[in-house]
Amino acid sequence: MLLGYLLGAIPFGLLLARWFGAGDLRAIGSGNIGATNVLRTGRKGLAAATLLLDAAKGTLAVVLAEWLFPGHGPFAAAAAFLGHCYPVWLGFRGGKGVATMLGVVLALHWPSALVFAVVWLGLLALLRISSVAGMTACISAPVSAAWFGQFDLVLLLLGMAAVALWKHRENLGRLLDGTEPRVGSRKGG
Repeated sequence: MLLGYLLGAIPFGLLLARWFGAGDLRAIGSGNIGATNVLRTGRKGLAAATLLLDAAKGTLAVVLAEWLFPGHGPFAAAAAFLGHCYPVWLGFRGGKGVATMLGVVLALHWPSALVFAVVWLGLLALLRISSVAGMTACISAPVSAAWFGQFDLVLLLLGMAAVALWKHRENLGRLLDGTEPRVGSRKGG
């Protein structure tokens, strides 16, 4: 679990933005360290790299755990996800966990990850509201796991979805107010 947490806690968005001269993400847009906020820097390549690396660290945590300690992948999955959302290096103020959750779901049950990705990308293309797409994708994971009969994963994925919704609480408020920005906007969350 410690290895999973430490992998999850690597703030790729923050690091990439600094390394490539895009500034401190915590002072841009929503202040979040994830791919959507990296996109607000105008650096699409950095945003894509952030998304891929945040997903990869979730997948890697599960794969390493299964290799070193067979049967412990779900524990590493939870730890990596929590590491991303609450990284010790950043005073426990991390990302919202959507990409990392996709990565852990990919390693735990790829058909549910496929549903997750289709929901996320489909809603993002349709609505252009990152928070709606991300939250709905997170909710789709436990639902699809149950649909596919992966009942051993449902509770874990429900917990992750609940944390992701909690991390999106400000977005939910803006959605209710009608002020949530669309992808391409440089302000908000």
